[in-house]
Amino acid sequence: MNSIIKYAQCSSLSQWSPVFASQFHTSSALSRVVSGKYRITKKRDRPLTYEMANPPHFIAHRKSWNSWNTSSLKDGLRRSETAVEDEFIRRFLNGTWHGLVCSEVIIKRQFNHIRVAAIVRRAVSPTKMYFLIGYTEELLSNWIQCPVTLELQTVDSYKDVVFKYI
Repeated sequence: MNSIIKYAQCSSLSQWSPVFASQFHTSSALSRVVSGKYRITKKRDRPLTYEMANPPHFIAHRKSWNSWNTSSLKDGLRRSETAVEDEFIRRFLNGTWHGLVCSEVIIKRQFNHIRVAAIVRRAVSPTKMYFLIGYTEELLSNWIQCPVTLELQTVDSYKDVVFKYI
């Protein structure tokens, strides 16, 4: 017992006893890329779109960025504000077009103009669709203080957007 206390009082790492060294735990390195991938289900009934089917390391090769802007470049202005605005636009669009957005919301910024692209279902009447487009563009333009344009494409059902099932 006295020898353990002596080793605990030493400041040099080379003088530690095997008792203290055995309390240091290590594990092998896991070199698989698993973050950002969807887990395969037992019944293989989870639908994935093309954007979701490609893992994150294929961005700029097989899939595109969800936000196109130049604020993240060196000496770019409004980096954090742009990220917050993009997240606000996505949440506002998913809330306004509740259950109708079938794909990722793509935001493209060009000078002082914001273009928002998405794929929506044709589950509402055309008059309500035109109202929602005008409502969304008008409110986002007033809140963000720049012109916003929605570029929507429509599909009959969500199954038209499904790329594969996992």
